[in-house]
Amino acid sequence: MRLLLDTHAFLWWDEGTLPAKVVRRIRAADEVLVSAASAWEVAIKAGLGKIAVKGSFAEAVADYGFDELPVGFAHAELVRTLPRIHRDPFDRILVAQAIVEGLTIVTRDDLVTAYAVPSVWE
Repeated sequence: MRLLLDTHAFLWWDEGTLPAKVVRRIRAADEVLVSAASAWEVAIKAGLGKIAVKGSFAEAVADYGFDELPVGFAHAELVRTLPRIHRDPFDRILVAQAIVEGLTIVTRDDLVTAYAVPSVWE
């Protein structure tokens, strides 16, 4: 299974606060990806003082053995045709990436799971 971590899932992984079932799924995955959009979201929220960041997002992703998923034109173009279920642009691009790349999203967000994209949480 190839997984794409929602931003909150990566942050909770980093904090060690993910539910044990989710951690087991991530550890058992064939590949775990973290979107460049998540790095952008974290940078924006950290810059606004909404979250504290310990160090380099890219280094943390690499240290855990996860892979970066760049945002490409195909991902961006798909966002235009997605139903207006979720208003958050970061979540919408993650949904598009999961669809284009055939990934399963690891998320607790019910609005993300409302899209026709495979997802896991517990």
